Amino acid sequence: MVVPTLLFVSCASIPRFEGVEDAAGKVNPTPRLSNSHGPLTAKQSKAILDRLRRQTPDADVLGRHLAFTQEISASPLTVGNKVTVLHDGAASFKAIFRAIAAAKDSIHLEYFIFEDVEQDGRKLSDILIEKQAAGVQVNLIYDAAGSISTPGALFDRLKTAGVNIVQFNPLDPFKGKTEYAPNDRDHRKIMTVDGAIAIIGGVNISGVYSSNIFSAGRGAKMRGLWRDTNLQLEGPAVGDLQRLFLETWERQHGAPLAPRDFFPASGAVGNQVVGIIGSTPTHSMPIYYITLLSAIRNAESRIWLTAAYFIPTRQEREDMIAAARRGVDVRLMLPRNTDSEIALNIGRSHYDALLKGGVKIYEIRDVILHSKTAVIDGVWSVVGSSNFDGRSVLFNDEVDAVVLGRETGGQMETAFQDDVRNSDEIVRAVWSKRPLAQKVRERLSRVWSYWM
Repeated sequence: MVVPTLLFVSCASIPRFEGVEDAAGKVNPTPRLSNSHGPLTAKQSKAILDRLRRQTPDADVLGRHLAFTQEISASPLTVGNKVTVLHDGAASFKAIFRAIAAAKDSIHLEYFIFEDVEQDGRKLSDILIEKQAAGVQVNLIYDAAGSISTPGALFDRLKTAGVNIVQFNPLDPFKGKTEYAPNDRDHRKIMTVDGAIAIIGGVNISGVYSSNIFSAGRGAKMRGLWRDTNLQLEGPAVGDLQRLFLETWERQHGAPLAPRDFFPASGAVGNQVVGIIGSTPTHSMPIYYITLLSAIRNAESRIWLTAAYFIPTRQEREDMIAAARRGVDVRLMLPRNTDSEIALNIGRSHYDALLKGGVKIYEIRDVILHSKTAVIDGVWSVVGSSNFDGRSVLFNDEVDAVVLGRETGGQMETAFQDDVRNSDEIVRAVWSKRPLAQKVRERLSRVWSYWM
């Protein structure tokens, strides 16, 4: 979902990434792993990696993706996680409301857009207030620009009930508690409950996501529905999301929080390896951006990317074309219907070069595509809030979960193939014959690329 872009002078530019090997020397072949109790020994890590490789037909591919992901990541990959893919807003809201209803200790919510949504006839605000009254600590961070249309009365009501609230980077310079940075936005979508369960991805707390596209049927019934993806995480990875939330709370000078069991120790609840990537404009190198570039460069068989707003950097275009030319099956799932006509035109202005380079492009019909996902070689999957654009690289706080292994990779590939069946492939010979007026609109739209 796009809100009006804030146009302020900025000298930020996207750095050129030359690769893990150039930046850090030889990639460590044995990634660091951790669980809820802390780092694993080399012997424990090796045993887990061996098990993962036995599940993967081409074990070397998984090993390489594990290695470069760990090399770039600021914290160890976590093991013992359970990962559930939530394919649309309706499934996400059902999971969110279910987790909140079961909360015993704390609820953390960090969202770009926060509205008072309903599930089964119950408003989210009512449930949060009930939980706060029952002794559960409820803490909320919402972005000032993303939630600009949300009535202030909602936040006033929550505050009156005792919910702790932080407005991220207020647009009014006299209300902020940090250096005024109106371009820096909190684009994350995070919910954690009791430090044990989390939901992240592209789904905002907004009523536009309420419909279930997988039960609505295809065709006319789907028009206007939003296609998005979330992950429900259980296990040690939740602790990394807790840390990101609390770090943001502290950076934004939120009121001190009463002590709670934010980091409960637990045994393994699943067998998934997960890396949480929290990106902010303060990083000298954008972590998710270089992780994605590394995954594309290390791909051996296929790269399937889904992008709600496709405004690629020059390096992303070059790396996708280079992968296609070395024989990798590079596919892009992009929107036909959108809430941002400018972003759509900018993306289409790059089709000619990508198609010429061997990249396959699909535009999904009927739905408004909002997913930000990737699955590479069937073993490296990512779901998160980062768009395929410069704003996510330069200005936004983002959060993305990398899941390594065939289990989630297979689900993500199946979902991509389902979307392909509801899409039209862009054929180069036909695309080159589109009307001149459309070509002009696409080229002129590029002036906005930096700000989108």
